[in-house]
Amino acid sequence: MTGEFGKFIETKRKALNKTLRGLAADLDIAPAYMSDIEKGHRYPPDKDKLEKMAELLNLSEEEKNKMFDLAAGEKDNSVSPDLPEYIMGTEKARVALRMARDNGATDATWQKIIDMLEKENGE
Repeated sequence: MTGEFGKFIETKRKALNKTLRGLAADLDIAPAYMSDIEKGHRYPPDKDKLEKMAELLNLSEEEKNKMFDLAAGEKDNSVSPDLPEYIMGTEKARVALRMARDNGATDATWQKIIDMLEKENGE
């Protein structure tokens, strides 16, 4: 575990002047568990708790995505908890991801794909 997830959560919690105990109570988890998460001694909670955490911490969509990525980074060979359902429910996404992996897609390649998707959505 890297502990980056816990640091992120602690920073966001403190920015809102929320207590560790208060956040734990709102999440319906033990304060000791919340403390261990922030210290990087425990894995992040499940997707539902992460969604609730994002709501309680007033995270923007970008911050929420970062939180999900940090949560995945705490576990070896893990994917952000907001993605598996989409990936496994969309055959072409799996084909594209495997093709990107096999062809060594770079960040520049992915940026082109992001630009195309943004253009398609009128962003």
